[in-house]
Amino acid sequence: MSFLQKLGKSLMLPVACLPAVGILMGIGYWIDPVGWGTNNLLALLLIKAGGILIDNMSILFVIAVAVGMADDGDASAALGGIVSWLTVQTMLSPAVVSTIVSAEANPAFGKINNQFIGILCGLIAATCYNKFKGVKFPEFLGFFSGKRCVAIVTSITTLLVCIPLFFTWPIIYTGLVDFGAAIVSTGAVGAGIYGFLNRMLIPVGLHHALNSVFWGNIEGGVLGQTGMYMAGFFPMMMFGLPGAALAMVHCSKPENRKVTIGILSSAALCSFFTGITEPLEFMFMFLAPPLYFIHSVLTGISCFVIALLPTRAGFDFSAGLVDYILSFNAPFALNPILLIPVGLVFFVVYYVIFRFAILKFNFKTPGREDAVSSQVKDFATMAATILEGLGGKENVHTSANCITRLRIEVTDPSLVDEDKIKSTGVPGVLRPSKNGIQIIVGTQVQQVADELKKLV
Repeated sequence: MSFLQKLGKSLMLPVACLPAVGILMGIGYWIDPVGWGTNNLLALLLIKAGGILIDNMSILFVIAVAVGMADDGDASAALGGIVSWLTVQTMLSPAVVSTIVSAEANPAFGKINNQFIGILCGLIAATCYNKFKGVKFPEFLGFFSGKRCVAIVTSITTLLVCIPLFFTWPIIYTGLVDFGAAIVSTGAVGAGIYGFLNRMLIPVGLHHALNSVFWGNIEGGVLGQTGMYMAGFFPMMMFGLPGAALAMVHCSKPENRKVTIGILSSAALCSFFTGITEPLEFMFMFLAPPLYFIHSVLTGISCFVIALLPTRAGFDFSAGLVDYILSFNAPFALNPILLIPVGLVFFVVYYVIFRFAILKFNFKTPGREDAVSSQVKDFATMAATILEGLGGKENVHTSANCITRLRIEVTDPSLVDEDKIKSTGVPGVLRPSKNGIQIIVGTQVQQVADELKKLV
């Protein structure tokens, strides 16, 4: 769980950038819902400006995970992440794969540029950085010692990882497509299963495999099937997730609430307005995996219920307000106004369940970390006192930070003086492992971390 929480916190920085650009894209699609920018210059600029980040989310994840999972957050890890990403995208591209097999590449390799691969490449780079950043080569190879060898080692490691991916990726992707085809005729039950799996596959970017099956029936289907697999997403995206966001705001610490409202409200608006849900989902996906499972189950229930009701709606982009309004004119639209009362019910359901689960199981959703109430206003002095409490710079093996905590690895844990550290006013000191020290600072952690790095 600690690994997933660290991974989730690594992703918070790029995820926080996504709501604003998602809203830009939504406005662009609203201005030109048919041409998506081909009929209006302003719409084109807004869509493309938003797409710069949304369409390259995987690359943002590579960099964030590589730096966030590295021991000291050094930029060399980010470089290694990009090297790893480019290696996978080149070696497993359809063109290269078709050359290797002397035949047309499996369609799965056309979907290799997804979030799962981005996170995988970031983890490869961070692992290589942590292991080889201090390596020393013989004098004649001295130039490549230390951090300079990270990118090289990462490249070689990624090449080795590409071998099992070459064989397993098509099996996984094709298996999902075949599974989707098997349940596509099971009516409302199939819609519910699809909705659940669609969300569960978001973290690994494989939801597109199922979408290709269920959304391929939008034209030419019969009433009762056409639109069945899309309509259920409107209550979740427009109402359910905003309800979850409100629950997370209300469960946040009072001292963190202002910042939490800013982050979660923009992500909730993005989900409601455009149907882009990843900015909000990635805020709790890894921080609280059980919550994400609950969210997936509720999505399945939404799709199941809507499939049973006499209401149908579809979307071109995603199930947000923009496409909801446009769906009224779709040929297969059936009582789309019924989605509003159902959505309001799901708002309440999401809010109640998320609030109960967060408080009952103390999930560390955004804003649940303790804020600093430091007695020391000088960050340099605060960092110096913390370093003294850690046993001095000789005892600090690695130093990094997440959103609210300093994450320290010490050489000799017996030298750590927790009372000394707490004298700076930090809310708490945790020991997740024998040599690991986590110092809860709060929203000012970056300033303290910067001063600590200067001293170390």
